[in-house]
This record gives sequence, C-alpha cells and structure tokens, in this order.
Amino acid sequence: MIKFEELMALAVNRKGGLKAVEAALPEVKTPAQLRKPDDAFYFSAMTRRVFRAGLTHRLVDAKWPAFEQAFFGFDPEKLVLMPDTMLEERMQDTRLIRHWGKMKAIRHNAQLVLDLRKEYGGVGRWLAGWPEEDTVGMWQLLKKRGKQLGGNSGAAFLRMVGRDTWYPTNDVIAVLKSHRIIDKPPVSQRDQAAAQAAFNQWQKESGRPQAHISKILAFTVG
Repeated sequence: MIKFEELMALAVNRKGGLKAVEAALPEVKTPAQLRKPDDAFYFSAMTRRVFRAGLTHRLVDAKWPAFEQAFFGFDPEKLVLMPDTMLEERMQDTRLIRHWGKMKAIRHNAQLVLDLRKEYGGVGRWLAGWPEEDTVGMWQLLKKRGKQLGGNSGAAFLRMVGRDTWYPTNDVIAVLKSHRIIDKPPVSQRDQAAAQAAFNQWQKESGRPQAHISKILAFTVG
C-alpha cells in the first residue's frame, strides 16, 4: 500500500505547496469539545444534514432559523412525541422545506438521539468516545438506527459537527481504487472495512486525523 508521505507529496505538488494544503483541511474537534454541546445542537445538525441531501446547502441553511422555530429548538423529548397532525401542519408552512419523508424522519431520529443519551450519556459523549479506528461503525449505526442517514449522510453529519471522519467523495474513492484497496464505491460493510483499514494505517504513519487524510487523498487527484 502506498505510504502516506507519498500521498502528501502528491497533494503538495498539485496544490502548490504545503501551506495551501494545510489551509484547506477541515476542522476536527477534540473529545472535550465534542462533549460540550447539548443533544438539541446535534439533533439540529443531524436534521439539517437530512434536508441538505439533494439540495444546495445554502438553500437549506437560509431556512434553518425557521426550522429551529417550527421544531421547538430540536428538543428531542418534544419531537419524539410529535403526532402526524403536527407534521402535516408543518408541511403547510411555506418557510420550510416541505418534504414528507424528511419531515417524518425528524420524529424517528429524535428517538435515536434519546437512545444515544440513554446508552452513552448524550450524543456528544457518543461522538467523543467512539473508537477512532472504527469510523465506519458510526456511519453504520446512523444508517441502521436512523432515518434518511444512509449513503454519505452519516459521514457528512460527523464532518458537520467536527467529529473526525474520512469522507468517501468521488476523488477519495478514485484514490482508494487506484491503489487496489477497494474496487468499487465503499457501500458494503466489507469495502468500508477495507477502506477503514487503509485510513487507520495512514493515521499511524502520519499522526493526522482521518478527516485530514481524506482531504489530502482528494488533493492528489482533484
């Protein structure tokens, strides 16, 4: 398998210098920083990711203050009890993005947030305590137990809130395929595990977060 230092050299060459590479790397929060926000913060971010899927982020973000108001500041204890009639009322609110499947996902994911609170002490503690060598395990949990959180949405949510994660963009997938780590997009658990093992090795070599490694991989081709 290609060494991380070779990947970095390729990225530096393509981006025009180490400074340019470093400036473009995503923020990764410490465990202490991840534990600080409350569950409503994370639930809001999770729901925003659900609504961003297939839409421009700018459009969704512009409407988010109205979502915060319409959905009780994303208090999961309130939203888990929200009846269909209340959801139907929200579907008539022109300030919101009126997508029935995504609206229903809010109630389902409120239960996920409450379950994570019960199991880990809160979403922030779950994020902070999950083993860094099993990032894809977090994706799988979100996909299995959440609604509208499959595909790249789990990784996107983690990236949004600053939890370290690699991200399977087309460029990253191209690099993984070119080095025969995977031979197709990492949709299956088997392919995700193979890609995760590569990221774990590069992390050992570099001491860098997987989010940074992911971006550096993308820079080698994009």
